[in-house]
Amino acid sequence: MSVLALKLNKVRKLFYKRDDKSGKFSRRKREVVALDGVSLVVAPGEIFGVLGPNGSGKSTLIRLVSTLLIPDSGEIRVFGHDIVREEAVVKRMINRVSVDAAFFKKFSPLENLSYAARLYGLPMREARVRMRAILARLGLKEEAFTQPMEQLSRGMQQKVAVARGFLTSPILLLLDEPTTGLDPHSKRDVQAFVREIRDTHGATILLTTHDMEEADRLCDRIAVIDNGKIVALGTPAELKRLVKAETGGTPTLEDVFLALTGHRLEETEVEA
Repeated sequence: MSVLALKLNKVRKLFYKRDDKSGKFSRRKREVVALDGVSLVVAPGEIFGVLGPNGSGKSTLIRLVSTLLIPDSGEIRVFGHDIVREEAVVKRMINRVSVDAAFFKKFSPLENLSYAARLYGLPMREARVRMRAILARLGLKEEAFTQPMEQLSRGMQQKVAVARGFLTSPILLLLDEPTTGLDPHSKRDVQAFVREIRDTHGATILLTTHDMEEADRLCDRIAVIDNGKIVALGTPAELKRLVKAETGGTPTLEDVFLALTGHRLEETEVEA
């Protein structure tokens, strides 16, 4: 049985127009199709990547799977459980790490993780041992465990977000741009941990990222999304065979991205 099976017709979103001069949102709104005819199946133990420009629909896809949004039509199943009709069951199987992870800023990493453990009903004695082990594996020093989150660097905070995501040992871990803004050392720490939890704990991972090198290094298969549609799906090697490199050498995933979406990474629009 697949871990994730997704078949969507159209998923619509409402956007409010921002006034260019005042910066305020007006009462006028427009409806756009965020995802259109998206189908995919993720196998157990797979690291499945989703690439696309900002506004392409990849973050909407993550929010749908995490039950934060309800699809207009179609269905999403996690281990055969429908995310709408069996939401409570699905929530116990998944966890999510986003680029804008929220914390109690005055609390320490251990306090934030303890709150998450209680929220999920984990035995606290076991959870305390586990959270320290995960934080240490991600490269946080012992003295940072008890410092307020607001005093930690962006990289340290994101490592705490990853630790919180894996604390519950989810069957399906949803990573929405988890290494965006991290320094190279912190990024490598997080990437190594992602591979480790897949290889040693059998977790299945759905990953969105703008980092083509990260996707190439981590992902077993990748779906490229543009304008709400999947324009290509395959292993990194299969995707590279679709295009020719601009330099004439071996194509990279960035070459694939540019060829399939027509967007340069630094020129993508802000996603609503």
